[in-house]
Amino acid sequence: MLTESHQLSVDRCQDLSVEARLSGSIPPAPFFLTTDLDERHRLYGELSRSGPVHRVVLPHGEWAWLVVRYEQARAALTDPRLAKTGPPFAAELDPALRCAINSNMLNVDLPEHGRLRRLVAAAFTRRRVERLAPRIQQLTDELLDPLVARAADSSFDLVAEFAYPLPVAVICELLGVPESGREKFREWSFADVNASVIGVEAYAEAATAFVEYLRDLIARKRREPADDLTSALVGARDGSDSLTEDELTSMIYLLLVAGHETTVNLIANGVYMLLRRPGAWAVLGAEPERVPSAVEELLRIDGPVQTSTLRIAVETFEFAGVTIKEGDTVLVGLLAANRDTTTRPDAEELDLTRSPNQHVAFGHGIHLCLGAPLARLEAQAAFTGLLARFPGLRTAVSPHEIVAEPGLLMNALRALPVTTRPA
Repeated sequence: MLTESHQLSVDRCQDLSVEARLSGSIPPAPFFLTTDLDERHRLYGELSRSGPVHRVVLPHGEWAWLVVRYEQARAALTDPRLAKTGPPFAAELDPALRCAINSNMLNVDLPEHGRLRRLVAAAFTRRRVERLAPRIQQLTDELLDPLVARAADSSFDLVAEFAYPLPVAVICELLGVPESGREKFREWSFADVNASVIGVEAYAEAATAFVEYLRDLIARKRREPADDLTSALVGARDGSDSLTEDELTSMIYLLLVAGHETTVNLIANGVYMLLRRPGAWAVLGAEPERVPSAVEELLRIDGPVQTSTLRIAVETFEFAGVTIKEGDTVLVGLLAANRDTTTRPDAEELDLTRSPNQHVAFGHGIHLCLGAPLARLEAQAAFTGLLARFPGLRTAVSPHEIVAEPGLLMNALRALPVTTRPA
């Protein structure tokens, strides 16, 4: 079912496109606005084959350089001349709100990034993630078991009934977020990753409510610490250093949003990709030991994120044949770079045995996603469970009925109806 916030994103994209045509300006790049995943990949592929860097218009009307080839993407993600900045409209937010949501390691570079990452990494340890494995398996089973009978008789939406609730439950339990707050959290999170689409007012309203909730959560964890990541972050220390109040709120904000949005898309897009390739689902089901390598290939070929977050040029310089001027906005097209056929001729083909499998689905360099091990752990449990319980899984509607979310950052399906009934 299309939620109110999802409908708002579609309406806003349509409004932007109409406004651009009426004003005579150039409309946003079509791969941001399309609701067809195949079309998105086709458009990015055309752009990549015509050159490594292009000038494009973002959904909110801003011009930016978009890097779309693999080698140039890796170079841009580590180039000190490209400084991290806040999300679209960040400068238009109330300063107190802006500090409460943007004072995290995603939006800063060295040396501040190193300080924040050390503090967060001390709490968000690999051991803490690995301890979650049995619970992730339990949550996977609890979600899948009731769907087995339904899939044989009718259909269910894999996004709404599995790909979304699993990562949300995991990240909320990791951070100690009670179940009562999770439905609103979905709306707030959607607004955050679609800020460039829904506009500054809706973004600010959602962010304000989200911050108020997180400040209350932090206050409760101070009063009654528990064995969860929020309590660990409250107490995180590096010598005499600790997270400020804005840094603490902002980091939990980031972990909650990034900790589930990417994994939702990884699971849903991956299932859709496998079901679209004849025999791929059956092959992987017969050899479940291939699931870890399959997850890497699904990350590469239809990853959860379209572009990196924004960067700003701190000086004028030449890059891949273009002149990037001081103050220009630069984005790295992660989705496009992973399918760059100029680097790998077979990059648009699904190969579940691909090894080595280098990709930038989780970024590259100092901003490589801290939560990547957790996302991989969840995805492996999800695919193993789905393959075991639904060997005859197929999409319940035709491909043209599978709708992608328009937007700048995420590469997401709105819904994925599936069934095990014979075609």
